[in-house]
Amino acid sequence: MARVKRGAVRTKKRKAILKKAKGFSQGRKNLTREAKTAIKKAGQRAFDHRKQKKRTRRAGWQIKISAAAKLNGTSYSKFIGALKKNDIEVDRKILGLIAEDYPELFVKILDSVKKDLELKPVAEKVVKEKKTPAKKAAAKE
Repeated sequence: MARVKRGAVRTKKRKAILKKAKGFSQGRKNLTREAKTAIKKAGQRAFDHRKQKKRTRRAGWQIKISAAAKLNGTSYSKFIGALKKNDIEVDRKILGLIAEDYPELFVKILDSVKKDLELKPVAEKVVKEKKTPAKKAAAKE
C-alpha cells in the first residue's frame, strides 16, 4: 500500500478555516484549532440572533399597537381579540405601521370592531397654562 501524504488537502482545509475566521481577534484568526471553535460558535450565534431579531421586531409592533389602542380607550389584548372575532386578518406588522403612521386609519379599524369592545372613555389631557409675568400682573389687578 502506498503512503498517503495529506499536505495539499490539509493546507486547503486550514486555509478555508482561516478564511472564514478573517476579522476575528488574536489567536482566533490565525490558529486553526481556535479558529475552528470560533467559527462554530459564530455560526450558532448568527442562527440564534436571526431568530431573536424576529422576536424583538414583533415586540416592537405589539408596543405600537398597544399604545394606539390605549389612546383610543381599549387594551391591546381586547383589540386583538375583537379583530379575531370579526375575522379581520391584518398582521401585527401592518397594524404597527398603521398605528404609528396613520392614526386616523387605526381609529377606523377600531370602529369596525367596536361592538365587541368595551371602550373606556378617553381621559382629556389637562394642560396647565404657565403664568408669565404679564399674566401674573393681570391676575393681581
